[in-house]
Amino acid sequence: MPEQEPIAPPSLLRRLAALLYDTLLVIPLIGVTVAVASAVEMWVLGIEEGVDYYQMNPHIVQLLSVCCVAIFFTLFWRKGGQTLGMQAWRIKLVDEQGQPPGTGRCLLRCAATLVSLLPAGLGYWWCLFDKQGRYWHDTLSGTRLQLLPKAKK
Repeated sequence: MPEQEPIAPPSLLRRLAALLYDTLLVIPLIGVTVAVASAVEMWVLGIEEGVDYYQMNPHIVQLLSVCCVAIFFTLFWRKGGQTLGMQAWRIKLVDEQGQPPGTGRCLLRCAATLVSLLPAGLGYWWCLFDKQGRYWHDTLSGTRLQLLPKAKK
């Protein structure tokens, strides 16, 4: 049986395009989540609806935002290895066996993304130097991105 050619990693530009697409989906999700949490908090605290000004604790807003992003990506990656942006740009996240990653691996990848962002995004730029085209968070979580072939018509 002939050896299968290794699947090429997507280009950085393609990855960034998929990330932009997903960002446009996640921002409204964060907004709705924060609005609902704010309404619940106001109800619990007994704050009148007609109050002129109310601000939720910024730390809670940040925590909700991070949780929304982690849940969004984990659910999509866990289901089929692709978010909607990744589907549009033919990118798939797989584990070392070529399968969609498990929940723990997805959450680890989300957390490791923060490591990639810290030193001026160096963990993202690393894919330009890595022979397998991996980000730091791919290496830390045992995942990789692969470019899917064009669909046959």
